[in-house]
Amino acid sequence: MNQIDVYEHGRLIIDEKVFTTAHWKAFVKLNTIQDGAYFDVLHNGIKFKQYVGVLQVNGLLVHIHPKADKDDEDYKWKGVLLQMLKTCGKIKADTLGNAQLKKQNINLLEVYFDYFLQEMEELLRGGLVKKYRKETGNVKSLKGKLEFAENIQKNLIHKELFFTTHQIYDTNHKLHQVLTYALDIVSQFTRATNLNDKCRRVQMSFPEVTFISPTAKMIQSIKIDRKTAPYERAFELAKFIILNYSPDIHSGQQKMIALLFNMNELWEEYVLKMLKKYTHKNPKENWSVSGQESKRFYGSYRTIRPDIVLRKGEETYIIDTKWKRPNKKSASIEDLRQMYAYGRFWDSEKLILLYPGYHYDSNYQNYPNEYDKNRDHQCKVGMVSVLKHMSLDFTIGERIINMLVTK
Repeated sequence: MNQIDVYEHGRLIIDEKVFTTAHWKAFVKLNTIQDGAYFDVLHNGIKFKQYVGVLQVNGLLVHIHPKADKDDEDYKWKGVLLQMLKTCGKIKADTLGNAQLKKQNINLLEVYFDYFLQEMEELLRGGLVKKYRKETGNVKSLKGKLEFAENIQKNLIHKELFFTTHQIYDTNHKLHQVLTYALDIVSQFTRATNLNDKCRRVQMSFPEVTFISPTAKMIQSIKIDRKTAPYERAFELAKFIILNYSPDIHSGQQKMIALLFNMNELWEEYVLKMLKKYTHKNPKENWSVSGQESKRFYGSYRTIRPDIVLRKGEETYIIDTKWKRPNKKSASIEDLRQMYAYGRFWDSEKLILLYPGYHYDSNYQNYPNEYDKNRDHQCKVGMVSVLKHMSLDFTIGERIINMLVTK
């Protein structure tokens, strides 16, 4: 299989050797389905946006790596995405060892497929859940509700049969049907890999169920309850795999799957994890950290929601994370207006716009207080380095806290 390594906001140009016009058309079709979220279409290629991850289509695997600093060497960023996914809990801690994380050419698809298969094996070992379902058809003994019209029509000769609607208690229910469909997708993309045997063993051990092509609406309708709690992670992974296996593409000649992550969201989640880790290790400092608090902004349903809110004593601090760094270390007027609104609604004096990059800590600048004479609101731009010796820097929580309290 051919592999291409690219970086966010980079370009992939048609060369008809590795990246062909046929691949380009499949990518364009995927992007159209996703309303242009993943990349911009060029006349001879594509230009990626803030989404990173992996795409596979007919023998071509494209790895899109994060890269906060365009001046950095490419190789420094190749393992960062997997480390971030692991830290944020999107990959199980024991799915990847530290030795694997340092490898340069790990296939993210295989990582997620292996994770899914591990969860399926756990379910099989623990025993599968049965549920009641209704079935209509001929049975040899009368049970359930007899369908008179159909019974007369179908059993005029076979008097020994009854056409009924009755309940069955078995493993053929929607949850298992969705997991089976995800297994089928995994089997298609692992035929030439080391996961092929593992996938086939799971498929053979899993009970036979009615084959369905689940829609997003149908998948969202499935609720995990106390009885099906052990299925939660397997179901989330199955949903992730199915919804990223494009329905408009896999029905054609080219089978395509895309596991992509928004770096803005991943950066926010990583910073939040690091801050919680720091405050947990330093309880005497009395910091509390929360993410995605919301308050009503306008009318009955318009809300505003800063990325991270920290509190210490009577002081409230706001952090808004931005993955794409600003030009000349200067925040946009739109971002500054947004931060002012956060300051007013959360009664916060100090606010930070936080970007990845080599350490930079500007001084707090005051907003004019003529509109809010009871409170000063101050905002600054801060940057923290993501990498340390070609790995994620897990000490950024402390540095962000220091940035908060520094004038």
